[in-house]
Amino acid sequence: MIQIADIRAAAARLQGQVLNTPCVESRTLSSTLGAQVFLKFENLQFTASFKERGACNKLAQLTADERRRGVIAMSAGNHAQGVAYHAQRLGLRAVIVMPCFTPGVKVERTRSFGAEIVLYGETLDEARTHALQLAEAQQLVFVHPYDDEAIIAGQGTVGIEMLEAVPSLDTLVVAVGGGGLISGIAVAAKALKPDIEVIGVQTLRFPNMFNAVKHASLPQGTSTIAEGIAVGTPGTLTRTIIERCVDDLVLVDEGDIEQALVMLLEIEKTLVEGAGAAPLAAMLKDPQRFRGRQVGLVLGGGNIDPMLLAAIIERGMVRAGRLARIRVSARDVPGSLARITAVVSEAGANIDEVHHQRAFTLLAAQNVEIEMVLQTRAREHIQAVLDALHRAGFPAVEQ
Repeated sequence: MIQIADIRAAAARLQGQVLNTPCVESRTLSSTLGAQVFLKFENLQFTASFKERGACNKLAQLTADERRRGVIAMSAGNHAQGVAYHAQRLGLRAVIVMPCFTPGVKVERTRSFGAEIVLYGETLDEARTHALQLAEAQQLVFVHPYDDEAIIAGQGTVGIEMLEAVPSLDTLVVAVGGGGLISGIAVAAKALKPDIEVIGVQTLRFPNMFNAVKHASLPQGTSTIAEGIAVGTPGTLTRTIIERCVDDLVLVDEGDIEQALVMLLEIEKTLVEGAGAAPLAAMLKDPQRFRGRQVGLVLGGGNIDPMLLAAIIERGMVRAGRLARIRVSARDVPGSLARITAVVSEAGANIDEVHHQRAFTLLAAQNVEIEMVLQTRAREHIQAVLDALHRAGFPAVEQ
């Protein structure tokens, strides 16, 4: 198993090649969650992910013959970008196999680093199998995304930096896919501060490391907004390290991740992808567990598809009561809509959409249902708008 010396050696190789990203307290999240919350902004790396740490450490140790042959990697995006960027920087050929569900923003960014892109498979396991076949056929060096000591050591430099920045941390919360990041961080953190608690977070739809370590048999889903940790098969090296050095693994669902992502965007003004929001999602799901502690969260990446981001933000606004859909019943006569919109305006809501429903309704023929999407301030404001409509003689309900 890798040791702290391996991680320190990786840190020396990475100096000047990757950022020592900020690890600072979020006062707002700390106040909200009842714990001191420190954020490690790995989404500020050049490739917007911690993954380039491991990739750089691995490529820096290749032999002359391996450099001549070139490298191949399999990834849903972040590892791909890390390998492609540092291969380009070192003048190496890079072939990247990506599963077909990889967000377009990650595919195009990886291609921009000069890598040869191969889209293959509906799962990470299918893409990995194809990458290994190409590696053998073309004599390329396979750069594993997580189950490799050089990769794990590179990712572990995050742990060293966090404890150097905030020595008083007593809990680290880290997203887990294949386990490379948490394995490296756990080895480093336990060596520097043996009593620190390291907690891993997986999505409920891809609980494979959770199943392996806890001997559970939760079913695997087919998709998640945290595609960066949608790993079907846990690593062998990483599982061994996690069983030895990680204190617990917890699960979060899609709604938790969406809420965390929107909070980070709104409160911290920082953009993370689904996997990057998973640590905060764990705190939001069970704040009592972390109350009173000094908690370090790793914001692992910020590569998210703009269309997915837009959908998540809109859904977050609905959950927060800042976007509402109501249905109003009225007489189908001139002036009704004008009176309804006037009431809504006086109540302080803004109208986003309006739709008249005449045919598909159980109301009498001379009546109409008006569906409205409103921008509101909170759930209490929605109720105030409904009350104002009722007082004006217009039956209204939230949908």
